[in-house]
Amino acid sequence: MKYCLLGGAGVFAIHTAKYLLEQKETELVLCIGRNSVKNTAFTLNLGKNDKRYVFKPCHIVYEQDFLFEYLDYYKPDFVLNFAALAYATSWDKSFRYYDTNVTAVSKICEHLSSRSYLRNFLQIGTSELYGSVDKPADENYPINPTSPYSVSKLAADMHLETMFKVKNFPMNIIRPSNGYGPGQLLYRIIPKCAYMLLNGQKFSLEGGGRVKKSFMHCRDIARAIYSILHKGELGETYNAGVDEPISMKEIVEKIVKYLDMKYDDVILETKGRIGEDTQYWLDSTKLFKQTGWKAEISIDDGIKDTINWVRDNLKKFENENLNFQLRA
Repeated sequence: MKYCLLGGAGVFAIHTAKYLLEQKETELVLCIGRNSVKNTAFTLNLGKNDKRYVFKPCHIVYEQDFLFEYLDYYKPDFVLNFAALAYATSWDKSFRYYDTNVTAVSKICEHLSSRSYLRNFLQIGTSELYGSVDKPADENYPINPTSPYSVSKLAADMHLETMFKVKNFPMNIIRPSNGYGPGQLLYRIIPKCAYMLLNGQKFSLEGGGRVKKSFMHCRDIARAIYSILHKGELGETYNAGVDEPISMKEIVEKIVKYLDMKYDDVILETKGRIGEDTQYWLDSTKLFKQTGWKAEISIDDGIKDTINWVRDNLKKFENENLNFQLRA
C-alpha cells in the first residue's frame, strides 16, 4: 500500500505516518508539506533509516504543478489531506482559510478524479463544524460553524460529498476531536503550558479554562484514520473522539499536578475570547460499529507523554514562537 499525506509536516500527519510505517503492508509513505526545514524536536525522528518514507517540500496552494507531478509519479493508493489553515480565531485575513481549505482541496480532487491509481481520498475534517454542543454530536447532528475556519472546512466536506454522489469520487471524511501529543506546535495549550511552567513562567488561562474539549492523543487519531481507510465504507463521514470532554482548567490542573507545582502560584486566569464555543463533544458510535475503533490512550497518560517530550526538548524550543502565526 502506498500513502500520500498532504500537510505532511504537521503533528497529526507525523503521528499517522509513524503508524503507517509500523504496518508491514506499507510500501511508501509520501509526506508533502511546506516545511522542508523544521526543528527536529517536532519531527519525532519520523522515517529515520526507513527507505519507505519520502518527504517533498511543496505548498498545496502556490505549487500545485509540483504537487500533481509528485502524485502522478508516486501513484499513491491513498491520499490523506491534513493540509489546512487551522485556528479557531480565524477572522484575521479570513479569505486565506478558503484559499487553502476549499479552493486548493477542490483543485487537488479534480486532478485525482481522473487518476486510476487512487483508491481513497481521506479528508481530515473538524469537530468545530458542530459548534458548541450539550450532548455527544453524531454525524447527523445539526451543523453550526462559528468561524471562517469551520465554515471553510464545512465547504470542503460538502464539495467532497457532492463529488462522491455525482462523480463517484472515492472519498471519506474523518472529523476528529481535539488532537494533542508530542510534536504539537507550542502555541497549543498542553505543550505551551508545560513549556512555560518548566521555564519558570506563569501561564495565562483564557476564560478561566471553562471551555470543554474532547482531547484525543494523535496516535489514536492515526489509528482511527487507518481503520477508516481499511474498514470504512466509501463516501461516509466518521466522527472520532473520546467518551467525555474535559475543561481546559482540568487539563491545566493535570499539568500543574504532574509537575508538582501549585495552581495559584503558576496560573493566571484571564478573560475568554468573544464568541468562543463552550464545548466540543463527539459521538463515535458509527466508527466503532463499522471498524471496531476506540480511543485507547487516557488523558493522564497522554499529558504525561507530551510533558516528557517538552522537557526532553527544552533547549531546542528556545527560539520557537509560543503564539499562532498566520504564514504564507
